[in-house]
Formats: sequence, structure tokens, C-alpha cells
Amino acid sequence: MTAVTLRDCAMRYVALRQALGVQVRPIERLVLEFVTYAELLGHAEAPTSQMALDWACSTACSEGRHARRLLVIRGFLAYARASLPQTQVPPTGLLRQARRPTPHIFTDSEIAALLRQARALEPGDSLRPHTYTTLIGLLVSCGLRISEAVHLRVDDVRLDSHPPLLHLDDSKFHKTRLVVLHPTVVTALRQYAFQRQQLGYDHCETFFVSEKPGPLPAPSARRTFVQLARQAGIRPPTGPGPHLHDLRHTFAVRRMLRWYRQGVDVHERLPELSIYLGHVRPQDTYWYLSATPELLAAAAKRFEAFVRCGGDR
Repeated sequence: MTAVTLRDCAMRYVALRQALGVQVRPIERLVLEFVTYAELLGHAEAPTSQMALDWACSTACSEGRHARRLLVIRGFLAYARASLPQTQVPPTGLLRQARRPTPHIFTDSEIAALLRQARALEPGDSLRPHTYTTLIGLLVSCGLRISEAVHLRVDDVRLDSHPPLLHLDDSKFHKTRLVVLHPTVVTALRQYAFQRQQLGYDHCETFFVSEKPGPLPAPSARRTFVQLARQAGIRPPTGPGPHLHDLRHTFAVRRMLRWYRQGVDVHERLPELSIYLGHVRPQDTYWYLSATPELLAAAAKRFEAFVRCGGDR
């Protein structure tokens, strides 16, 4: 019988993760990089914890990134040990995981200020002011990622369907999903489509277009948002501050706050929000509960009411 190699284990591990529905391309890349590293060191049959740690830290990146690399390899080595008993699995806690920054949740007045600045963008007779006004409104109303918004094709914006929706094809993690639209969002998108046609920008298959002409690039959208946020007084003139992705955070937090205020069982509804946002892992949605002071306060009030009622609510 042919002996099983670490590379054999790697291919089986990737195939197993893929069969379980996991997006495997980043995992496959890291696992195969590690296998090649082990082969070059002559430890492919019995990789050690120290070797895994050395490999994880062998790139010039942050400690959080090193920790992520080691976490991926821990999972692989735990699987490989069943076929290669001499394999060592690194213990947890060797590297500090990166902490996600607390999201900025925009207030109604901040969103209004952003929209005012977007409407004032130059050139005033171009589509640019309409593009950024509509884009910001869409992101905060539907919680899209900027990459999903700028890749929307005209045919993906299905305003005449029942219900009206966006078809997000091959978004992050190569998932496809449908996003149902509120009537106010439908009205705004219709107005933008009309302006797009009236001003002669119907030359591109993407819904949002730039002045080049061509699709609106995500990096340009991020830079313009920083400019708008500074002009609106939301972000300091220099240094870090709220960014475009915080509009997505704002959507998620507002939805959960509304549920709390309506007395809805938030934990029961969170899987729905997770699907709507396109999260692969439910814990990415649950993260908002611990990362946002407003949600923590709302959850605390809900728990206090639960206790006062003897656990019957």
C-alpha cells in the first residue's frame, strides 16, 4: 500500500472543506504553501508545531495576519494527524488574534450631511453627483458591500420584478443572492437610471458609472467617500475615521435596533439578516451584538425586562 503523504492529506482536506460548502481557495493556497515549506525542510511526514509557527510568521505582515495563517494550518494539521500520527498540532493562543475595529454607526444627521455633500460634487452638470447620492443611499438602505454595488449590471437591478430586487451574482465568497428593495429605494434607483440615460451615460453595462467613461471603480468610490466625510465634518481633515464600509455596519445595526424596539426576538431573526447581508459565517452577524454599544444597551434592557417578567417574554 502506498504511504500517505502530507500533500495527499492536503488535497483530501481541501476537497472535504469544499464538500462542506466552505470557500476553499484561500485555504487551499495557504495549505499548499505550508506543505511546500514542510517538504523543503524535509519534515513532510511529521510536521511540528514549531515549524507551523515559523511558517505562519514567515511573511511580512501583522501579528493578526500571522495568527490567521496559523489558525488555518491548525485545522489542516488536526485533520492530517489521523493519517500521519507523528503530526503535531500547534496549541491555541500562540499568536494574538487581530481585533476588529468598532464600527462607526452613522446618525441620521450624518447621513443627511453626506448626501448634501454628494449632491454638491463637481462637475455639477454631470452624472457624478447623482451617482454618489444614489450609491450612498443604496449602501445604507440595503447593507451592500461596495464591491457588490459597483459590480451591479443594469440587468441585475430588477425594479419591475415582484418584488423589486437586486441580483448579486458571484459576490464575496462567490455567493449569489437576491436583495429585496424597499419602495423608497426603488424610486431612487429609477431616478438614477433616468438621469443616467438623460445625460448620455448609458454606454456601460454596469449600473453605476464613472466619468471616464466606464464602470465606477471601488477605490474611487472609497476615496470620494473620504472626501465627502471630511467635508461633512464626520471625518477629521487628516488621519483615520469613518469609512465607506461603515454604511453597511450602519444598516445591520439599525435593523437589529429596530427589532429590539419592536420586541422582536433578535436571536431568532439574526440568521435572516445574515443571509440578507451575504455573511458566510453567522458569527460575523453576531459580532455586531458585542461590537456596538447601542446594541449592547438594547440587549441589556431586553434582558432586564425578561428577568422582571420571570423569564416569560
